[in-house]
Amino acid sequence: MAFVPGLTLCRRFHDEILAPLLARRCPGLAYAAGLLDGGSELLGLDTPRSTDHDWGPRAQLFVADAADVAPVRAALDVGLPAQFLGWPTRFVGGPGTRLGVVDAAGDRHGVGVDELGGWLRGRLGFDPAAGITTEDWLSLPSQRLAELTGGAVFHDGLGGALRAARARLAWYPDDVWRHVLSAAWTRIGQCEHLAGRCAEVGDELGSRMVTAGLARDLMRLGLLLHRRWPPYDKWLGTVFAQLPQAPPVVAALTDALGPAGWTAREAGLGRALETLADWTNGMGLAAPVDPRVRPFHGRPFLVLDAGRFATALRAAIGDPALRGRPPVGAVDQYVDNVDVLTHPERVRRLAAALPLR
Repeated sequence: MAFVPGLTLCRRFHDEILAPLLARRCPGLAYAAGLLDGGSELLGLDTPRSTDHDWGPRAQLFVADAADVAPVRAALDVGLPAQFLGWPTRFVGGPGTRLGVVDAAGDRHGVGVDELGGWLRGRLGFDPAAGITTEDWLSLPSQRLAELTGGAVFHDGLGGALRAARARLAWYPDDVWRHVLSAAWTRIGQCEHLAGRCAEVGDELGSRMVTAGLARDLMRLGLLLHRRWPPYDKWLGTVFAQLPQAPPVVAALTDALGPAGWTAREAGLGRALETLADWTNGMGLAAPVDPRVRPFHGRPFLVLDAGRFATALRAAIGDPALRGRPPVGAVDQYVDNVDVLTHPERVRRLAAALPLR
């Protein structure tokens, strides 16, 4: 079977198979369809390697009335062909898989059918049609937002409701954005001096470990500054490198994480910090701050003193309640456990437990 990018495969699957099937078996049905539920193909980053699980002809179908779910599922169960473009339309599941592997003998197909508002509540913990509160925004992992605003909409016959939901999730309100950026700079400021201190006492492994953590935080920050939802770690470097302004930072972080010693590591890290500082100033979200590195107290290594950027961003937040929150930001800025971040009820419970001051 020739590899076809997943979004291309699934769009054709909808247009050539699902839409005609629904017209025949469920005439007059109003529905929306897309691919929004996860997978490398949603970011356009799938390769032949991706086809070994949870990949194949699939889609999500959304209806306005929950009463339509069962009849549509029944129509799909009996009406789907065995193959599409050479790929089986059935999946056989196994441990750790969402759909499983495409297999002609599989016991399930890859087309979900759900009432739209219920599906969104299951993915997010709320329905964006009812509005998005500050608490909602701060409980959303950026990977989930990358999925829901990435992927593709194949059809929106629900009065534009699916595209409207995606538009509401396109980006943070400015004050929430400032709060999240401030939290990102706070994280950087809390550990940017540690790489030099580790190197000073001969702990090269520790210095590299701290530098790697800073590189991750800087890439996430860079994407946030460019209004791009940071994906999870597998694709973070790839998506960051796609930014038009990324090459100098990629080069600097490559030097910082390379095989040379502390002098090269410090120089690369300093260039990356200064570039991200320039990007922050260029957004116009807060008063500009001197973007040059400087000594950490009287010690012989350089830092940006990143807390200055956090302070400037917090001062520019107009909502007093948001400005007074702890500088921890959105949930995936202080939690990285997959079994928390992939369950909206756990994420929201955790985010709600944080004190507001």
